Amino acid sequence: MVNRLAQSQSLYLRKHAENPIDWWPWCDEALETARSENKPIFLSIGYSSCHWCTVMEGEAFSDGAIAEYMNSHFIPIKVDREERPDIDSIYMQTLQMMTGQGGWPLNVFLTPDERVPFYGGTYFPVEPRYGRPGFLEVLQAISRFYDTEKGKVEAFKAEILGNLQQSAALSGVTAELNRELFQKGLELNTGIVAGHNPSPSFPMIPYAELALRGTRFNFESKHDSKQVCTQRGLDLALGGIYDHVGGGFHRYTVDATWTVPHFEKMLYDNGQIVEYLANLWSAGIQEPAFETAIAGTVEWLKREMTAPTGYFYAAQDADSFNTSEELEPEEGAFYVWTYAELEQLLTAEELTEIKAQFTVSRSGNFEGQNVLQRRHPGKLSDTVESALAKLFAVRYGGNPDTVKTFPPARNNQEAKNDSWPGRIPAVTDTKMIAAWNSLMISGLARAAAVFGNGEYLELAVTTANFILDNQWTDGRFQRLNYDGQSAVTAQSEDYALFVKALLDLHQASLTLSNGEEGKQLPNSQFWLEKAVQVQEEFDEFLWSVELGGYYNTAKDASGDLLVRERSYIDNATPAANGIAIASLVRLALLVPNLEYLDRAEQGLQAFSSIVQDAPQACPSLLSAIDWYQHSTLIRTTPNQISELISQYYPTAVCQIEADLPEGVIGLVCECLTCKEPAKSQERLLEEILQSQTRV
Repeated sequence: MVNRLAQSQSLYLRKHAENPIDWWPWCDEALETARSENKPIFLSIGYSSCHWCTVMEGEAFSDGAIAEYMNSHFIPIKVDREERPDIDSIYMQTLQMMTGQGGWPLNVFLTPDERVPFYGGTYFPVEPRYGRPGFLEVLQAISRFYDTEKGKVEAFKAEILGNLQQSAALSGVTAELNRELFQKGLELNTGIVAGHNPSPSFPMIPYAELALRGTRFNFESKHDSKQVCTQRGLDLALGGIYDHVGGGFHRYTVDATWTVPHFEKMLYDNGQIVEYLANLWSAGIQEPAFETAIAGTVEWLKREMTAPTGYFYAAQDADSFNTSEELEPEEGAFYVWTYAELEQLLTAEELTEIKAQFTVSRSGNFEGQNVLQRRHPGKLSDTVESALAKLFAVRYGGNPDTVKTFPPARNNQEAKNDSWPGRIPAVTDTKMIAAWNSLMISGLARAAAVFGNGEYLELAVTTANFILDNQWTDGRFQRLNYDGQSAVTAQSEDYALFVKALLDLHQASLTLSNGEEGKQLPNSQFWLEKAVQVQEEFDEFLWSVELGGYYNTAKDASGDLLVRERSYIDNATPAANGIAIASLVRLALLVPNLEYLDRAEQGLQAFSSIVQDAPQACPSLLSAIDWYQHSTLIRTTPNQISELISQYYPTAVCQIEADLPEGVIGLVCECLTCKEPAKSQERLLEEILQSQTRV
């Protein structure tokens, strides 16, 4: 017997379709049922590649006694956070208010009338362990509390709702957007990247990107920002977080040494990391391992993460099966190596060099097995490359030169039952998420510009065209696509990141007009026009006229939410408002239209109290302030742009100028003021640098 979730398009929801719990999706009927029956809602939020979500599905949510009690006393609702990040954001914030911490699975109990949470947690075991109560015990206690302590429930509900509304309004005192505010935020965020936290280790790219911006200033600091940013790049490109055999980055490492990853691969991480490594290279930090990691990630993207129609899949699970007879998948099985396997597969010379270059030993570094982590930067030898190709062949059933596509396993049944030429792969979530695809487009566009690689640009263009051609329904941008069907009205991160991606394509296309094998690609003006069109829709449906900034959800798609939030805190992905405000400044330079600049200023003022009081929470907003304070337009010839576009000028945009005065090679404008025309390359570069660091 399956429940309602069997009809869902979401892989995460379908994973719960055979639970004995009578799950509902988030819908008006479920919410009305809770109201009419006066039953508290048990809201459980997760995502398909979440390890502990999978564990809880197989344990507590599959337990008959728990299901019987749940079905009698609660209305259980499942939400995929990747489908509805707006719902996830609200209830994650409330969980953090209640417990001081958060994570997934996110499990909260809501009042049936206003859907306000009054208790919550993350992973609940079936039986008491790990210092946590058993889930049935929790359900019984919550049911008694709701039935017998109405006064306390109402008081708690009022407190939570008041805190949420106050947080959403951001009623702090407006701060001045001056150089001191930016410098303070830059210092604090660079310190976060420089810090040595015990574990786990996350990429934290919004922080690293802001720190990299600081390398062009001569601010007095206790941090060497260039060294800090270089080290973060090395941690990523050399660490076990990078898949040195198949390419692509895992989500994070469980340790402080960047060795053992939590093995799922998320598209959003890979897009951001590719862009960051390309920016490091363009800033003059040209470590060969950075270029290798970018190239390997693109190969993984083409081989395993690209749909036949051109978009990029969302994620790959951490767990996979060793054999088709196993009942449960094992974490990291697709990626790790026993020492005995390495001895059998490699020649003595290859094994010796692998041991010298990677953290390989008989005892292993992960449950008796080996995660490959590079010991040294630089270029890998031919011997090591040969050894890695052999490991690739074991995993994928063919050599890197011949295995160009590797079809996804869409669920555990496909993984176990299909005939794989190598190892059984982890399950791939094949949905298209506009925001995450946009992050990957931006990464590819930047890498294309930095390395002059037309293939990277073509990949980005194909995906951008898929979104433009398929993600508008009844004139409105849609967040998701399931096998050709668009779904869910786009949210602020979808708009903000797609506008940024289109502007990044505009810049990359100034110098690269051809893709792989000379394929003609759209010109730069095409991408600018599309960015303007998407921005218009973004402004119409999500801009807050009263408060400034962009709401997470459109005004006609937020009736089921407690509050309308405006995203400004960076997490694994950058906050929508930081990205959106930076793009407004870019548009003001390129179109030009000073209404964009006015809106950027309003947005920054709306969040200025947060930037002042908690700059460590919002590096993307600080990057937007950098754009606002140091925006630079470079109008020059195609030949000059080819040189400039690959350099690190983080608050500059280029534009081809056909009618420069005689003897002039470029014009540098600081938003509302233009400098003296530059008649030599030396003078042009000097003016750009002055503009990028001006007071």
